[in-house]
Amino acid sequence: MKKKTRTNVCVRTCRDEAQIFRCRQHMKDLMSSVKDLAGMLSLVSNEVRMKILLLLAEEHSLCVCDLSEILGMTVPAVSQHLKKLREGGLVFTEQDGVTIYYHISATAKPVLDNLFQLLGNPAPVRKTAKQAAAG
Repeated sequence: MKKKTRTNVCVRTCRDEAQIFRCRQHMKDLMSSVKDLAGMLSLVSNEVRMKILLLLAEEHSLCVCDLSEILGMTVPAVSQHLKKLREGGLVFTEQDGVTIYYHISATAKPVLDNLFQLLGNPAPVRKTAKQAAAG
């Protein structure tokens, strides 16, 4: 039996060179943005990390212990997910004494807000404990 070799041949009768050039140029222009978005979506595609980001979007700031208790997971397991989110630039930390609080980064917030709207349940606007104490 002969093995068929596949080649990159199209069966169309007419080739739109302008369209092909335009689309190639567009992909070239967007290369960096596409790579960044794909990386972000890769991180968010994990169910636990999605839940963490949803909680941070709703509460603005939570520590690993709070997240651990809310999600019913161990602190080390949650910490590993937070590390990936931090390294991916989706969250940042703020230390208050010995407690480290996690927040969604300003660069990730608009993309995540749009993504969370797909759930049909936009995050309510809540004040942090610090904001509430300040008035």
